[in-house]
Amino acid sequence: MPVFRLIDDLIFPATDLAEPEGLLAIGGDLSPERLLMAYTNGIFPWYTEGEPLLWWSPAPRLVLFPEEFHMPRSLRRSINKKKFTVTADTAFAEVITSCSQAGHRDLEGTWITAAMQQAYIRLHELGFAHSIECWHEGRLAGGLYGVCIDSFFFGESMFTTITDASKVALATLANNANALNIAIIDCQMTTEHLVRFGAREISREQFQEQLDIQIDSCKPQKKWRL
Repeated sequence: MPVFRLIDDLIFPATDLAEPEGLLAIGGDLSPERLLMAYTNGIFPWYTEGEPLLWWSPAPRLVLFPEEFHMPRSLRRSINKKKFTVTADTAFAEVITSCSQAGHRDLEGTWITAAMQQAYIRLHELGFAHSIECWHEGRLAGGLYGVCIDSFFFGESMFTTITDASKVALATLANNANALNIAIIDCQMTTEHLVRFGAREISREQFQEQLDIQIDSCKPQKKWRL
């Protein structure tokens, strides 16, 4: 299938036209309007520094329903020790910067470019991107961030500098899902790590159905509080 080149108009091709590995389109920009349109249609940007801007919509899609979150015994013990202090939306910029330095998705170097960081910090300022932070002895030890539109949380990345910190952040997100009005967490790519926590693959059709159910008003949110 062809890879579509985006124009200035805010238009994306249908996601079922994506290539087998999920690549859908190239070009465009990282404006808040385009990013929000992408996420509401199950599309996200992913590219490395020096590459063109690439947009993806993989299928099947790995998702985590909060009620299906599996808490390993070792993680439960770590949480019970109260080793970490957990907060939300208090250090978004620091979390995304730390994620960019950690590197993920099996790419050499970081895919969270300076432009990506600026774009998601802007989404955070607008009330559409959020972070969970884990602190140890006053220092940021791990966390995660993503985009939240209505009841749909699109997880982007996580990092850790101390064992279990990112896992505690994920567990906190799942355990506070009801209070934060989150019905589903998009994990994007399938990894054994996330599968161990209860994430599972669903088809493109099922994912689209969840988008239709969980996204309605696309209104910004207040800062999260745990």
